[in-house]
Amino acid sequence: MSVSLSVQWWTMMTMLLSGIGMGIVFDGYRVVSDELRISRIWVPIFDLLYWIAATIAVFQVLSSSNHGEVRFYVFLGLLLGIACYYWLFSKITVRVVQLLIQTVRAVTKFTIQAFMILIVKPLVLLYRLARLVLAFFRAFTIFLFKIVIQLFRPLWLLISWMTKPIWKPVFRWCKKRVYPIIAKWRVAERFQTGKGAVQGLWQRWKNRNDAKKEDD
Repeated sequence: MSVSLSVQWWTMMTMLLSGIGMGIVFDGYRVVSDELRISRIWVPIFDLLYWIAATIAVFQVLSSSNHGEVRFYVFLGLLLGIACYYWLFSKITVRVVQLLIQTVRAVTKFTIQAFMILIVKPLVLLYRLARLVLAFFRAFTIFLFKIVIQLFRPLWLLISWMTKPIWKPVFRWCKKRVYPIIAKWRVAERFQTGKGAVQGLWQRWKNRNDAKKEDD
């Protein structure tokens, strides 16, 4: 199948641009991998992926320009594009990519610092201030409570002294009458026995529920 001269020149120009594009992508990939300090183990894998992607892209461009026909001028245009790129644009591309990476890092650092200064530090300051205020109110409340107790203590002693003729005989009567009945009925022992029985029933019910859950 014969190809017209115009198609050949167009194909050669597209291959020239493809070679320049391959050089730009390769330099960008090289600078990014150096900046990110990618392990040497991954470098061959990424290189292989790059060449696979570059081959697919060049074939797509070749298919759209001359229906995928591979001729000598295809390789010539591709090699001229790569050579032209590395002769004219390689250093510029490397500097631009480095500048972009530095810009992204600066913007990221500025964003993090702004977030820390405008949001995190004020929240931490408010939290510490709230703790300080609560501690102050707590100490102040305890101080007032002690003052109130000290103020009411003389009044309580006075009331206790004035009502002593009333409550002291009652206390003596309870000691003589009620305490022997409590000791006779063994209220404390029965209370402890009832408490132990309730605790046993509760433990049995809890163990039964745990066993059902394990079976489920």
